[in-house]
Amino acid sequence: MATRTRRPDRRQEPLSRERIVTTAVELLDTVGEGGLTFRALAERLATGPGAIYWHVTGKAELLGAATDAVIGATAVKDAAATPQETIRALALGLFDSIDAHPWVGTQLARSPSQPPMLQVFESLGRQVQALGVPDEAQFTAASALLNYILGVAGQNAANARTVRPGTDRTEFLDATATAWEELDPDRYPFTRHVADRLRRHDDRAEFAAGIDLILAGITARP
Repeated sequence: MATRTRRPDRRQEPLSRERIVTTAVELLDTVGEGGLTFRALAERLATGPGAIYWHVTGKAELLGAATDAVIGATAVKDAAATPQETIRALALGLFDSIDAHPWVGTQLARSPSQPPMLQVFESLGRQVQALGVPDEAQFTAASALLNYILGVAGQNAANARTVRPGTDRTEFLDATATAWEELDPDRYPFTRHVADRLRRHDDRAEFAAGIDLILAGITARP
């Protein structure tokens, strides 16, 4: 009797652009941009690369759509919030998103004219206008906020990736602070002075404090 060959299980859900993007985000989170290939994506979706190309033209479009999906989830929808509160909430949302999806920071910095980056800049700019910042200072104010958010959030995510898995954060900070305290006092007086602060600081709280400093400067007009 001939043995019937069992076909491999196929996907149960219909293939859609949304499902492709969601799976791409999951893949980026686990293997990074270098591991995001249409072959790997097709395996996860239990389909063929050609079916994916029907919905997405290439990797660049896929990365943009994945970034857009993550950034879209950070939108602040509290109509009663003040401009300062909205900016702070947006900034913290982006900080958390980049912390959870480190590749997002790289994509935003790499594509300043693409929709995800423009979406963030537009959101910040509207709140800067709502603060009553003069026209000639609005671009500078929005840019300062944007650059701070992406710079600090991206650096925080990069720092997290340099720490070996399983390393205790408190022990890591303590070791770094101890190294700072042992620096040459003539060359690094300030770094030695704040070393103990490094032991006790919280990255997210420090980030929020920096946003507050920028907002204080933006609103401190004569």
